[in-house]
Amino acid sequence: MAAELHVELVAADRSVWSGEATLVVARTTSGDIGVMPGHQPLLGVLESGPVTIRTSEGGTVVAAVHGGFISFADNKLSLLAEIAELADEIDVQRAERALERAKSEVNAAAERRAEVRLRAVTGS
Repeated sequence: MAAELHVELVAADRSVWSGEATLVVARTTSGDIGVMPGHQPLLGVLESGPVTIRTSEGGTVVAAVHGGFISFADNKLSLLAEIAELADEIDVQRAERALERAKSEVNAAAERRAEVRLRAVTGS
């Protein structure tokens, strides 16, 4: 059996995903980081970006995360996000409209949020 770590992805308003994983990739202010079982303890600041979770069952969970913190100790990874949405919860057409609106209003923060949401869905 492969080594596992317990993952909790929590947004300000709800628990988004919880379970066992073999790898989690997230964007921090220091760059992208991959966390596997046995990783050194860490505490970091999350940047807006997709978070990819490789589940113990071999599946992949992707979420659009906007700000927050990442913490790892004792094979427990906590992602505490200001906003987090699972890719399968994102309405692609709505996200595309939000991106166009943000571009036309020259709203860089809104544009970044919309881009992250689309990247979480499309994987690009």
